[in-house]
Amino acid sequence: MGSVAKNGLKQYLLQLQKHPLRTKAITAGVLSAISDITSQKITGIKKLQLRRLALKVLFGLLYLGPFGHYFHLLLDKLFKGKKDPSTVGKKVLVEQLTSSPWNNLLFMIYYGSIIEGRPWNQVKTKIKKEYPTVQYAAWTFWPVVGWINHQHVPLQFRVIVQSAVACCWGIFLSVRAAKAVTSTPAIKQL
Repeated sequence: MGSVAKNGLKQYLLQLQKHPLRTKAITAGVLSAISDITSQKITGIKKLQLRRLALKVLFGLLYLGPFGHYFHLLLDKLFKGKKDPSTVGKKVLVEQLTSSPWNNLLFMIYYGSIIEGRPWNQVKTKIKKEYPTVQYAAWTFWPVVGWINHQHVPLQFRVIVQSAVACCWGIFLSVRAAKAVTSTPAIKQL
């Protein structure tokens, strides 16, 4: 059993080296699937919603993995790969002022309009109400992840670490979205 895991890890690392963008995108898609399956179970959904699951996988595969790949390359290029505390602090600050607000906003738009199929006016109203709280929560959590990631994790693994943590963050956002839906009777659930 240990050799199967060891061989799997070896193959994964080989794919990460040969095809970094593709591997990070697939990893983000798989972790998005795990996040959504867990979210559906936690929120009490009895039968797995395959459409929702597929859309969450697509978000991870087509957006989160590639965005993270290029964003981390850009940060490393801008800061010349340095890992001293001052540079790491600057990387985290840039990440929290650009990537974090954008990713949370985009997720909320995608979740409301694509996954839940709500009209834009309802999505916009929900974002106005919920976004500040979500972003504040992100700023209390993600800077620590960013610091550890930029300080201790080699560049080729940063997106994977971020995707793994984002798996849990996605559960938080999905559970939060589900609570908002159940507390708003005028909004039809799909």
